[in-house]
Amino acid sequence: MKKLISAYVLLFLVQFTFAQEVPFQEEVNKRAKEIDDSGWEKGSAVFTGSSSVRMWKNLQEQFPDVSIINSAFGGSTADQLLLHLNKTVLRYEPSKVFIYEGDNDINSGQEISDIMENLDKLVTNIHAKYPNTIVNLIAAKPSPSRWEKKISYLALNDLIRQYATTHDNVNSVNVWDIMIDDAGKPRADIFIGDNLHLNGKGYELWKEVFTPFLK
Repeated sequence: MKKLISAYVLLFLVQFTFAQEVPFQEEVNKRAKEIDDSGWEKGSAVFTGSSSVRMWKNLQEQFPDVSIINSAFGGSTADQLLLHLNKTVLRYEPSKVFIYEGDNDINSGQEISDIMENLDKLVTNIHAKYPNTIVNLIAAKPSPSRWEKKISYLALNDLIRQYATTHDNVNSVNVWDIMIDDAGKPRADIFIGDNLHLNGKGYELWKEVFTPFLK
């Protein structure tokens, strides 16, 4: 009996430690439960990635004719999304997937080649299970708070565009151009106070960009 109890204690400790070590595990679990509680449909369009998607609160309202699941979490990066791909994407059997990663990756100092490798792994894992699912890679957005990294963001976006043109069932969603003003800088009127995340006007612009991909 003591050995059995010890085994259970060890298993609990291992699981607890794993949960603590995996970034955003608690938030991903919480979001998954919220999605399950509200109900979802197979074949929906899944939006996932980091906070720019997570904070798109009226996403479903803007596209009332499309079943949408928003499983984005925290300030995630592509490698972190990989850890949670089953719970955030695969289990929903999506017809379309929209991924916003790369923004935080660059800001955290990751190499662009590593980011692209992780994006490729995401696409490959999705298509391994659902070959006909359309994966839409959302380009990094321009923001005043990270404008000093403009060159890196543009380089990443160009590689995402090239990747989409050479892979079946992959699109690149360009949100950069519509967010730039006539002076070539991020529009000041589309961000909340942190100068990083979008306000309602910003998401209206995103709606324009995403509409063709949701038809």
